[in-house]
Amino acid sequence: MPIQVRGKHSNLPHDKVTAMIQTRMQTRDELASIQQAWASLPIAERLAVLKRARHIFAKSTSDLCDAVSPDLTRNAADTRVAEILPLLEACRFLEREAAKILGPKRLGRRGRPFWLAGVSSEVHRVPMGRILVIAPSNYPLFLPSVQVLQALAAGNSVVWKPGRGGRAMALLFAAIMREAGLPAGLLAVTDESVAAAQQTIAAGVDKVFFTGSAAVGRELLRQLADTLTPCVAELSGCDAVFILPSADLSRVVQALAFGMRLNGSATCMAPRRVFLIDADDERRPHFVGMLLTALDWIQGVTLPEHVQRELHILIDDAVRAGAQVHGELNAEQRPILVTGVTPAMLVTQTDIFAPILATMDARDAQEAIALYEACPYALTASIFGNEREGRALAAKITAGTVAINDLIVPTVDPRVPFGGRRDSGFGVTRGTEGLLEMTAAKTISVRRGRSTRHFDATIPAHEELFDGVINMSHRARWSERLAGLRQMLRAARKLSRKQ
Repeated sequence: MPIQVRGKHSNLPHDKVTAMIQTRMQTRDELASIQQAWASLPIAERLAVLKRARHIFAKSTSDLCDAVSPDLTRNAADTRVAEILPLLEACRFLEREAAKILGPKRLGRRGRPFWLAGVSSEVHRVPMGRILVIAPSNYPLFLPSVQVLQALAAGNSVVWKPGRGGRAMALLFAAIMREAGLPAGLLAVTDESVAAAQQTIAAGVDKVFFTGSAAVGRELLRQLADTLTPCVAELSGCDAVFILPSADLSRVVQALAFGMRLNGSATCMAPRRVFLIDADDERRPHFVGMLLTALDWIQGVTLPEHVQRELHILIDDAVRAGAQVHGELNAEQRPILVTGVTPAMLVTQTDIFAPILATMDARDAQEAIALYEACPYALTASIFGNEREGRALAAKITAGTVAINDLIVPTVDPRVPFGGRRDSGFGVTRGTEGLLEMTAAKTISVRRGRSTRHFDATIPAHEELFDGVINMSHRARWSERLAGLRQMLRAARKLSRKQ
């Protein structure tokens, strides 16, 4: 698929655009020098590049849509709303908030131990250095590009390893960043191979941001362990939907159909497990009937061979264990609903990018939580029903994000962090917390005054002094604290006489 670039590079042939945005062979010292020069700029100048890029992205909507791999099941409207619009909002969030988030935090007197009087401290957020972003194949623009923008805003350089079918998008993004004024050498794009990520890590990076499956995440962490390279791992999920007795079933069915349809169900937050809580013999079949009708309208998708094989295994396992399967396995895979499911079945334990949904009955919320926690994944969950009841349930479940009366969509808010728990990963991307992940904390403390008593060697007489400080500061009763003050003053007088 040809890459089209608007602006001053629009007349260049594809191979020259590609060459232009690749980092030439440079030594580690040269790359570090480029990154340090970028980090030394006032943050306003770095953010000005992002702002110009946002405007070019907005003009390049059609080009970005054209760069999407034809292997993805979506139309241009889906790309606009699921990738481009969230990217633009995330960029604007950085323009508005990054300077405040990354600015030095000066610690006042409040909370400072009295025996540190004269010492002032401040916490700075400094760039990690060289960031490797390992992108997924299912959302080749939004997921990696927000991480790239956050890394650049924080003063880092970036290597972007695209997922399968994502290199055209990454190259176009890099070309637009260069057109917006990003200095050469700050953003490199590799090929799509696993070896490209391995070689980049071997060459030396300061932090890795990985989005992908738990299985690949484990392999990545084994390599990173050799160099103790830190990592944020946004892994996949087997995400859950809780249906309270107070839920509007028509709303639930609409949400589930959306989640199964979005991006051909190749979404880490797509619903896979449904917990129907305290449903009677009338509500349960009514819900299943409504859901089957809604899923029947969803078009089939072509699955990769390895996903087809995995789907067959899940279905065979569920049937052998006594579940009921609604739907058929075929080349153009339409949604499959599995009812009568138990937590022991593979379908409730697997992260798969295929349109399959499993339902489980629970007597009450407590049993639903137990069924939910049996799965190792904990990325996102949705709860439908009364808000007060939903909040009470949300507080008890393990998940990175919980949406009440919604599904997937709230996670694109640029202000909120996104990440999983357990087998769904650790660390976060996006939002304030995601931006801070691109930095390390550096504390600078200054002591004013000429006293050097804290450097003196301790002697047995200091024990009474320190005991007085401890008792005065931390005993439970005021009488005990007052006694501690007297003890401290008495010891201080003794020490002063000895000196």
